[in-house]
Amino acid sequence: MKFKNYYTLLGVKKTSTSTEIKNAFRKLARKHHPDLNPNDKKAESKFKEVNEAYEVLSDPGKRKKYDELGANWKHYEQATDANPFGRGNPNNFNWRFDFSKRTGENFYSTSENTVNSNNPFSDFFQTFFGERELGHQAQTRSNYQRARQGRTEHKIQLSLEQAFCGFNQRLSINAGGQSQSIEVRIPAGVTNGSRIRVKGKGKHGDSKFPGDLFLLIKLMPHKKFKLKGKNLHIDTHISVTTAVLGGEIQIPTLDGKPIRLKIPTLTQSGQSFRLRGKGMPSVGDKSSQGDLYATVKVELPKHLSPTARKHYEELAELENTASTKKPTSSVE
Repeated sequence: MKFKNYYTLLGVKKTSTSTEIKNAFRKLARKHHPDLNPNDKKAESKFKEVNEAYEVLSDPGKRKKYDELGANWKHYEQATDANPFGRGNPNNFNWRFDFSKRTGENFYSTSENTVNSNNPFSDFFQTFFGERELGHQAQTRSNYQRARQGRTEHKIQLSLEQAFCGFNQRLSINAGGQSQSIEVRIPAGVTNGSRIRVKGKGKHGDSKFPGDLFLLIKLMPHKKFKLKGKNLHIDTHISVTTAVLGGEIQIPTLDGKPIRLKIPTLTQSGQSFRLRGKGMPSVGDKSSQGDLYATVKVELPKHLSPTARKHYEELAELENTASTKKPTSSVE
């Protein structure tokens, strides 16, 4: 059996504090959570390892036993006793895969599967930390699976502005023939197909516990903006003179605060400008945000005054002169 270095898995030191371990766990669990990495077996496997490492290192008793194990690994590796540390106490066991509970954040999912594994712990963990804990966890998982049978799905349409900013939404839900009014926090950054889980607000399944309510997000088309991944795209129109001479324009945003954009001289129609960090936010991560791309469309005038026509005619004459003028050369 291969020794698992839980400190390395979390990217912390053996001397790290409980706070440092917790922060490392939250960062990695958010990064590799299966709901944010649908159909990614590698991320799912990494998520299990991170949870297992935190299960041990966050518990002072387990951490002490693990440190003793690490110092005497060769001895335990050769031993025939399958469980040198005795049976664990199931009352101290916490189900780590409910990521929203661990972080205190609203549950957000882009997949129906919260956990799609029947055994989240490795043989290493099972061997050294007792079977009674695993039995307690299996019962917890069984109750959870029965509750999943009572889950209820409700479709909700959002404007792009609502998805960008996030907001509180009061909904009237019919679950199992019973109507109920609930208030749900829609996090900023949800996109088409996102699922928001509201725990215990679904219909009853095969157990006495109610299932969960899943809100399926559908974004309505926007008149100005298009969403591609986390990036926003918008077309902006400028005059011929601004395209030629340059200038400054304002770009609208979803939060209602226009951004000034400097247009350089001789800007071509169809040219795009990237505004970093002005796109769609990421759920649960304020530091990560997409970009806003503004594509310039040069707009021709629809009417010409006599004065304007005169200037355009003079400009056309200058252009014709420049194109027909040949460079002269001197011969010695």
